[in-house]
Amino acid sequence: MNINTQNQHKQLFLIALPMIFSNITIPLLGLVDTAVLGHLDEAYYLGGSTVGAMIITFVTWLCGFLRMSTTGLTAQALGEKNHSKSLLVLLRGLLVAGFIGGTLILLQSFYLDLSLGLAGGSEKIQFYAKQYCDIRIWGLPAALSNLVILGWLLGNHKAKAVMWILIATNLINLSLDLLFVLVFDWQVQGVATATLIAEYSGVVIGLTYIVLAKKTVNQKTVKSLLIKMGLKFLSVKEQLFEKSALIHYFQLNRDILIRTLCLELCFVFITFQGARLGDDVIATNAILMNFVLLISFGLDGIANATEVLVGKAHGQRNVKQRNFVVKIALFWTGIFALSYSLLFAIAGDFFVGLLTDIPEVVLSTKQYVHWIIILPILGCWCYLFDGVFVGLMKTKAMRNSMIIATFCCFFPMWWLLQDYGNHGLWAAFSVFLFVRGLSLGWHYYHVIEKETISL
Repeated sequence: MNINTQNQHKQLFLIALPMIFSNITIPLLGLVDTAVLGHLDEAYYLGGSTVGAMIITFVTWLCGFLRMSTTGLTAQALGEKNHSKSLLVLLRGLLVAGFIGGTLILLQSFYLDLSLGLAGGSEKIQFYAKQYCDIRIWGLPAALSNLVILGWLLGNHKAKAVMWILIATNLINLSLDLLFVLVFDWQVQGVATATLIAEYSGVVIGLTYIVLAKKTVNQKTVKSLLIKMGLKFLSVKEQLFEKSALIHYFQLNRDILIRTLCLELCFVFITFQGARLGDDVIATNAILMNFVLLISFGLDGIANATEVLVGKAHGQRNVKQRNFVVKIALFWTGIFALSYSLLFAIAGDFFVGLLTDIPEVVLSTKQYVHWIIILPILGCWCYLFDGVFVGLMKTKAMRNSMIIATFCCFFPMWWLLQDYGNHGLWAAFSVFLFVRGLSLGWHYYHVIEKETISL
């Protein structure tokens, strides 16, 4: 390995490692929530919070375009050395996040009633899901703003800042979780309240860092950027709402929104269908989905680094550098996927025992651990190529890949295998992940790499 190649691997890991550590804190927190509720007397506490969390996170995951587009556009602005453009990406994203979050708060009665009606489940599941949602809905403006803030920092190669912000936010959440549930005995309401407070804490911490950091973007403070733009609100307003920029922004986000909506349909279907199969099954799927999130957020660390480096290379019109970044990212994604599979093959049953001591749920969950063992190998490629296409802002390809995987694979596979119950659900989900990676990989090597125009 020559020095240049070593430097490329090092550059990838300078971004990837902080992102892996920070990303993993998110599902680890979910695992703590699961463990706290999973050791209460009944499965419906965990089941209710799972349904409630899915209803709220449906919105935040659906708005994942705020993080993705912010990262991609900011990374390209970094490659172009256009600092004013970078700041506008941040401000525009925060405005959109606030608008969406505020609108859903105003429409909460309609949204929650409709979602709970679709979710189904037992009376207890419905009761505790409603408790959870009534609290968490008020955190949506903060949750969506956090997507923008973290995406912007990541696009500016501030992976360590992202790591510390996420760690701080999740430590707040964890501490309040334990206090509210184990000490105050607030049960599901305690978990929801802890998350609500943590979400607003994350916004405060993130914005404080951006304002106070002396070298937030290439040694330019936000203050100096505003001075350069004239320090006039009307001037900033004109640029924020400049027609062509807004059209481009919403076109990108439209495709990512459709892509994410398809992904969410699969997750929601697994949760709601599990609710129809019984309280023990939905509790089982809550544990399994936390394992999936642990795997996906870890693999996303490599994908996040790839977004930044590919976006920067794209901004510099450096095709050779872009292709090399993809090559080394594929290698390390495979290594991490194998590591995850081995970890769950060796200690999967042990992890289940840590999360719940309800005998029926333990027995049920252990029957499905083999799906978690094979998922990293089948799914790692879709996570990686998502990062590649976000960096390139090739959002139509992401959209089309997800549509194919959802409606031509996931739902048809479930329909064919529905007699196998929950195993049919997880088999369909495994095929879904594999086809996503396969279609994105095909598009990259047969379309993107063969483009004759320099990017």
